[in-house]
This record gives sequence, structure tokens and C-alpha cells, in this order.
Amino acid sequence: MSGFEGSYLGSSAKIGPAAIMECKICWTRYDPAQGDVTRQVEPGTPFTDLPWDWSCPVCSSPKAQFLVHSDPGGPEEAEAAFLAERTRALVADFQEIWNGKMRDVPLVNKLLAIEAVGFRMWEGRPLGVLVSPWFMNLVILPGEGEDWSDLIPGTKEDVAFPSGDYEFIHNTREQTGGYMACSLFSAMGEFRTQAQAVDVAKAILPALFDPKNRVELPRREKPAQVAPTRRQLLGGRAQPQVA
Repeated sequence: MSGFEGSYLGSSAKIGPAAIMECKICWTRYDPAQGDVTRQVEPGTPFTDLPWDWSCPVCSSPKAQFLVHSDPGGPEEAEAAFLAERTRALVADFQEIWNGKMRDVPLVNKLLAIEAVGFRMWEGRPLGVLVSPWFMNLVILPGEGEDWSDLIPGTKEDVAFPSGDYEFIHNTREQTGGYMACSLFSAMGEFRTQAQAVDVAKAILPALFDPKNRVELPRREKPAQVAPTRRQLLGGRAQPQVA
């Protein structure tokens, strides 16, 4: 299917066999489960297996004019499913901690709940913010096929982002396995609602990837640089701290 103008920058290899395609001229859809009776295409025929001269049964546009409407087997859906699976395990682990150990601790904010916010793939690994009644952390989870179960809890590692270098701490949980966390808020008393905490969490990632938040010190004054403070990051006024 050369010259394809639709989704994935023309790469038909990224279109799954169950993908429902849509004509971008008249919005007619091709569903592999139904085939195309007008051209005697049998049900179960993937879009990529249609004859080279197949065209839209309504407006006669060529295959190159079709876009992905939905693709259960495509890379976007697979990525979303992987993120959902990994974040469900993360939330489940900390929900168990909340129910078993933290619920009656005086400093927790009982107005808040465990929630994974804004997780996306970054360098092949899930990255996002975990909100809880007692902390808000930036979290990196292992990528597909990676096993971080041998991480040593408490070990520190600096991770570079466009806005600066951030200190992450290794840890492990029963369902999550190994993961890395960077503390953003270690007490959550200033948040009055879950929505307020989630809004702050959602602001983290754009600020994290904004190089404008990075301020370099002169070389002779820079023995070591650590991440901007959480408030500087959120306010877009990142100033590096010297250890």
C-alpha cells in the first residue's frame, strides 16, 4: 500500500488486522469484520489485504485516503493497555498500604485518594504522577519486558529531563515490582480537594519537559546540580540548587 496518506505517516505496517478504517473524504468506514459486499471482499479481510485497486464504495476514493478510526490491535491501543495495566498495579499496591497502615496516621489528608495521573510512555517506560493522601510522587515504571524486581530500596539515582536532573529513589512493591519515585510533596495538607491535587499533578509533566525551567549555573560555581524544587517547577521559575 505505497503512498498511503492516512495514519502513522503512511506506514501500513502499523495498522492492525482488526483496524476499522475511515475515508477522509466521505467518512465511510471499512470494518474488517464485515468486509465489503460491493467488491465481494469476505468478512475477516484486514484493510491492508484489500486489493490494490480497491476504493471507497461510496465516493471511490483510493485506499490512500483512508484513516484509522479505531484499531484494537494497533500500537496506540497496545500502549494504552500497557499503561493501564501498570498503573492499576501501582494504585492497587498503594491502596493496600492506605487501607492497612496509613488511614489512621494523623498527618494524612483524608480528603484525598490514591490516583495515577498523566502517565505516558517516556523512553519506553511509563512516567507519571502518583497522588495519595500522604504524598505526591513522580514515578517511573519499568518498560515492557523489563524486570526491576532486583532494585535495592532506598538507592538513589539521578534522572535527566529537559528542565533539570531529578533525584529518584528505588523501591519495590508486591504488584508493581520495582519502580523509581521522585518526591514532589511529602505532606498533602495544603490540598483541599482531590481535583486540586490532580490539577497540580497534571501540571508537573509539562513543566518537567520544558527546558525554560532549566537554569544553569556558571561552570566554576557548579560542583553539583540537583533538581529544581517542586514549587519552582510548578511555577515555571526553576532555579537549580547546589548540593
